Amino acid sequence: MRLGNLMYEDNLQTDGRGGVRMAESKSAPPKAVPPAFAAALEFAAAQADRTLATYPDYTPMYTVGGKWNREGERWTHWCEGFFPGILWLLYRHTKDEKWLAPARKLSRALEPRQFDRNVHDLGFLLFSTYLREYNLFGDAHCRDVLIQAGRTLARRRQKGGYLASFIGPQSLFIDVMMNVGIILYAANATGDAALRDVALEHCRTTQRYLVRADGGTAHEGLFDLETGKFIKQTTHQGWSGETTWTRGLAWSLYGFTAVHRLSGEAEFLVTARKCADCFIRRGPPDMVPLWDFDLPPDAPQLHDSSAGAIAASGLWDLSEVVGPGPDQDRYRRAALTALETLCSDRFLAKTDPAWEGIVKHGIYHFHKKLGVDESVAWGEHFFVEGLIKAVYGSSESGWCRA
Repeated sequence: MRLGNLMYEDNLQTDGRGGVRMAESKSAPPKAVPPAFAAALEFAAAQADRTLATYPDYTPMYTVGGKWNREGERWTHWCEGFFPGILWLLYRHTKDEKWLAPARKLSRALEPRQFDRNVHDLGFLLFSTYLREYNLFGDAHCRDVLIQAGRTLARRRQKGGYLASFIGPQSLFIDVMMNVGIILYAANATGDAALRDVALEHCRTTQRYLVRADGGTAHEGLFDLETGKFIKQTTHQGWSGETTWTRGLAWSLYGFTAVHRLSGEAEFLVTARKCADCFIRRGPPDMVPLWDFDLPPDAPQLHDSSAGAIAASGLWDLSEVVGPGPDQDRYRRAALTALETLCSDRFLAKTDPAWEGIVKHGIYHFHKKLGVDESVAWGEHFFVEGLIKAVYGSSESGWCRA
């Protein structure tokens, strides 16, 4: 989730098209990439081919009984960028032009969303698609769409100093940390200091009210609209307002790493590490957690593979940011462990020919009984993204640059 970074010391390079870009990662490739990663990417390509053939012009959200295109309630439309995002990654990996037409077609269907003021998910929708296309081909139109999306998202700012979730103006979601970067992108590309201020304010409000002392996170914070004052932590998707929903913590460690790289502000790296350390400390040895870290014994003990996939990709990024040393090794080892687990027969759907997704045992919304113990679009996307980063030894590869 990064391109321009006006504050990132001497790692800044112009891109020759009016924007800025990060220099290629100087991190050495891992000494040994498990063969399972290459095989998993082949399987992901086969499943993407299958989806394109079976469900033309369709963007998955969650399976029902392992089948796509059976979704019930969507709650909100935030997932349409993930499948075309995978197609862009597959093109970057294979150089096979068969991926280009469907990637562009599904991406172009999202173009009106650059003006969508009803969701907080413009980063999910357009970074996954238009940023990768821009990085691959330098199309100025893609850059313009990203800039407009950043400006649109900034209009969700509330009196309390945060970007409202789609739930309403009183609601701040931890998920927005994965989207606020598109405002920083627009600020970096245009030199708009006001946009930068909106993004940084949101991140600081999130740090203050959703990130807990132990590095865990709340899903949602509620604010008084009259005064802008914080009221309480709560949740829609975690077990309770006091627990740590694992996907939310994964969003946080990834998102704060991304905004550090986009802004150059050291405080966000501190928060990213705090959240990552909590995830590693509380997670299982295989790094793919249950859907909440604080489930009572009588609650369904279900995994959320998407939390493991998001964390793996974010931990790889974090390992690059901290630089060589024990912490880099620790974060990278955790990322690789999660990816190895997701490549196992327990999670990868390769051994089940009837299953149409890539990774099993994800959860969308437990309480609404949506996509529970299924494949989920964001889990597929961040799994493939994490694999690409690991195989090529570079976070930039996940954004189709390096």
